[in-house]
Amino acid sequence: KKPYWKGDHAADPLFTSVDRAAFKRPAYKTFIALLDNYKSQTGEAETMSSHERHEINTFLEVILQTAPMQYAHQYLRAKKGSEIPSSQAEFQKLLFKIWFDFYRREGVKDSSGFEHVFVGEVKDGKVSGLHNWIQFYLEEKKGNIDYRGYIKPRGHSDAETNSDDHVLTLQFDWNGVEKFVGTSFIGTSPEFEMALHTTCFLLGEEDNPITLNTGTDIFELKIRCYKMARDKIGTSFPEATAHYEE
Repeated sequence: KKPYWKGDHAADPLFTSVDRAAFKRPAYKTFIALLDNYKSQTGEAETMSSHERHEINTFLEVILQTAPMQYAHQYLRAKKGSEIPSSQAEFQKLLFKIWFDFYRREGVKDSSGFEHVFVGEVKDGKVSGLHNWIQFYLEEKKGNIDYRGYIKPRGHSDAETNSDDHVLTLQFDWNGVEKFVGTSFIGTSPEFEMALHTTCFLLGEEDNPITLNTGTDIFELKIRCYKMARDKIGTSFPEATAHYEE
């Protein structure tokens, strides 16, 4: 569908079946534990309990043991040198700051990079952020999300959009509030997305062109990163510019 088509062009949900066995893995389990820690409406102050802080640090400790995050750490050290801490403990503190420290979107400390990118927010009567398939799936299962159709990449595309695609641009309604265009990776792990967005953000570019080869499809993407509060993630999301069959 076209982004400006407001009707519901999808009779079925986005996810008809998901292998939930992956959700038992530590990275998924600790990621999912964070999703209920936030208020979706901007302008309402966020708070962080000691329990929630512990949940965040547990998640970061878990993903820092994974290959994607370890590669991201090494790559960033190679590119940025002493700007990136060499120790895992100090790198974890940096991740906490850029992803989880609260900042102001509307007058009070009402937002964070993690909340915006992975959980989603409501600002000015529209859905803002929510670029994560796990949150989308869980909210859809609860009946909070109504999937309204997908949008093809603006650029060249000679591939069919089908069930094995790992990048989709979606239109949906979340708790009665609309998101007209939002792109998400599909079926990717929390550590992959954290590693990719962290790397792009800390390299300091707003537009980061990458090629994603999933084995069945090739996507030309731009990872768009924007700062808030000087040194924290305001948003980071993929934009599909082209899609080819492998």
